[in-house]
Amino acid sequence: MIKGVAKGIAVTVAISLLSASLSACGQKVPGSKAEGNQGAGIQVNQVNEQKAGTPAPSATPAGTPGITGTVFKNGDKKRVKAKGLYLTATSAGVRLKHYIDLANTTEINSYVIDYKDDDGYVCVDSKVPVAKEVKAIDVRYDAEKVVKQLHDNNIYAIARIVCFKDPFLSKGRPDMAIKNKDGGLYIHNQKTWVNAYNKDAWQYNIDLAKEALQKGFDEVQFDYVRFPDGKKNDMVFGDTGNKKMYESIDDFLSEARRQIPEAILSADVFAIICESPEDTEGIGQYFEKIGKDMDYICPMSYPSHYALGQIINNVKFPKPDLDPYGVIKNTFLKAKARLDKVDGHKPILRAYLQDFNATWIGQGNWQHYGDDQVRQQIQALYDAGYEEWFLWDPMNNYREGALKKK
Repeated sequence: MIKGVAKGIAVTVAISLLSASLSACGQKVPGSKAEGNQGAGIQVNQVNEQKAGTPAPSATPAGTPGITGTVFKNGDKKRVKAKGLYLTATSAGVRLKHYIDLANTTEINSYVIDYKDDDGYVCVDSKVPVAKEVKAIDVRYDAEKVVKQLHDNNIYAIARIVCFKDPFLSKGRPDMAIKNKDGGLYIHNQKTWVNAYNKDAWQYNIDLAKEALQKGFDEVQFDYVRFPDGKKNDMVFGDTGNKKMYESIDDFLSEARRQIPEAILSADVFAIICESPEDTEGIGQYFEKIGKDMDYICPMSYPSHYALGQIINNVKFPKPDLDPYGVIKNTFLKAKARLDKVDGHKPILRAYLQDFNATWIGQGNWQHYGDDQVRQQIQALYDAGYEEWFLWDPMNNYREGALKKK
């Protein structure tokens, strides 16, 4: 950890506890995406500070093509300019008609659906041997049927695969798990984790990705492509081959690309890495490197998940949750400036935006996120020069009034 970086421990713990309480996929109700929750409270101090403000929104860009839209990568892939929502497996299984109707009447054209969730459940009828071995399969929707219905309505389907936060795999196959100093399973925020140095663990997630594509999904989105953000001295990884953590994460994504070269692949990352240099956060995510084999990277840029007083793009945000426009715009202006300096392949950036109330950060530090707050974030992204976004609400109770009508 370099000088000038500190973690807001109290905020992180509070968010982690809320994340645990919201993660309900195993109970067959809409579940939680805990990914952005554990990196909250990270603050980067910089010399130049400006007062955070909320500029007036400008015009929204023109419309979005459907799934038969823009061809890229030398004509071998098709993509959309995604405007989408995250859906739990349960939502996809029991509320699909609602979301299809929503996409047919608003600007939404994409859904990110759990294939393997935050608790390690494989939410479809998987034939992947390791999933069966560790008893991770808990069927909540028929993948082929869901994808067909989405495609019949010109909706782009993305399979979300949570990679290294996986209690089923780490407990069922402890040879793939991060250990503690006593030789037992390392526990972080009440969860055991898979060792991202382990190539068998890589293969499990890649096999699931292949299967998701075979079932018709248009894209695979890898989540939790990182190490736990706890104390590394408490974690035992075994033989690392002298690789740094970010090198192992990059190698996993490179291997996924090697095995499924024609697929559209994306990866979710902490938004703080757009601000922090190298792998300052110690989770294996180095902004300029992590997307080199991906078509997209998706910073989880929830305003509530930044520390009080966070500095983003030389702008100080005393209470980030209260300024969704300023946080999002400056996050992506900084990200763009950094990517502009990268030679070679540059992934497209898509934002995960906040569509929930962060009551756990304390009275006076949070606000109700309604249609206006959601729309401010979308507009900020446009004003920063980007067009693609997903909304995140752990319970899938989206502010549908914020979505523009078709």
